[in-house]
Amino acid sequence: MVQVVNVVASGALDVELDLETVARELDDVVDYDPEKYPGAYFRFGDDEPLITLYRTGKYIITGASSEAEAGSLRDKFLTLLNRHGIVSDADDAWFTVQNYVCMADMERSLNLSALAIGLGLEVTEYEPEQFPGLVYRPHDHACVLLVFASGKVVITGASDVNTAGDAVTHLRKQIDDLLSG
Repeated sequence: MVQVVNVVASGALDVELDLETVARELDDVVDYDPEKYPGAYFRFGDDEPLITLYRTGKYIITGASSEAEAGSLRDKFLTLLNRHGIVSDADDAWFTVQNYVCMADMERSLNLSALAIGLGLEVTEYEPEQFPGLVYRPHDHACVLLVFASGKVVITGASDVNTAGDAVTHLRKQIDDLLSG
């Protein structure tokens, strides 16, 4: 029902880093320009997820397609830093998945103006001149759904795939109820 399109994870190394030295040492996988952005970008290949590392030792992984891929990338990242003497095994303080971004399809076109009213103006935002989708923040689900007239839905902010799936099931039921009555 829902397809994971991006897993965002973060972690912390228990050490402060000199990012210029890290970038110089690992220039084949690191892009660092402190005048443009304070973080160093790590990418192990063109189609690989991105790791952004900060001076504080905190890092963010974006673009993974699963929690397993994020964990595997983290292991590869820490191994690389360890092999180059930048961190030791003991420096890894914590790691967690922050957010799942998923997609779903209601398999029908939707009238977003009517849907905003039907779902309730207190839980929706719909300003088509600013954004083509309806922003839906259901009270009982810890995520945000971006609903488009095509029936496509982007679920963001979910802490796990089940949360995203439950929110889509809830939305589908509400749409069915609105259309039948």
